[in-house]
Amino acid sequence: MVFSLDRWVGKVAIVTGASSGIGASIAEELVERGLKVAAFARRKVLLEVLAKNLSGKKGQLFPVKVDLTKEEDILNGFKWVKETLGPVHILINNAGITGNTTISYGDSEIWKQIFQVNVIGLSIATREAVRDMRANNVDGHIIHINSILGHQVIYIPSLSVYPSSKYAVTALAETLRLELNSLKSKIKITSISPGLVKTEGLANEILQSEGFKQIIKEKKFSIRLMLQKLLFMFYPHLLMFR
Repeated sequence: MVFSLDRWVGKVAIVTGASSGIGASIAEELVERGLKVAAFARRKVLLEVLAKNLSGKKGQLFPVKVDLTKEEDILNGFKWVKETLGPVHILINNAGITGNTTISYGDSEIWKQIFQVNVIGLSIATREAVRDMRANNVDGHIIHINSILGHQVIYIPSLSVYPSSKYAVTALAETLRLELNSLKSKIKITSISPGLVKTEGLANEILQSEGFKQIIKEKKFSIRLMLQKLLFMFYPHLLMFR
């Protein structure tokens, strides 16, 4: 099999949660590589700043205001992409929230928000991407930005519900793989599980907790390392950058 940098150039990628952190870094890298990136997030102002900073690059970033807790927003976002940019080739489900809460005395509204974004929103976006890819005979790629907490529970104060949402993402990736296999589809599904990354998604009091500091001390994780893994899936013939 021959892999080429040209494979994804000019193609459409959707990145959710693209206004900051991991999502913004992924969107930026894809634009650098020549893709048309539809950046989904609630904070459109931040997306517009990112788009301005990326003007003149090989690809282009298109800000799309989407709240992942609202199905109508997601559907409208996909509708805009299909009508304006064309068929979806890549979906990166990056949007996620941690939620500063516990099981013992937590707020059920925070629990709902965690699952609405991390599980339901992800599932709706995945469904729409698969529908669009199949309708246009696109052998696309769906990528879930998961977490190591989706495979092993590590005690972090006030982060008791988040791991269960990521375990769900692990299962959803596998069930989608089985579904696509049964359909004899060539659409790929990948789940990437980075370690703890210091982004806006982690509440400040969690970042300052002794438990979190100890985890950071023992293990070194970065957005850059995760991007290396992501790029390697798209461009496996390239050497990983240092």
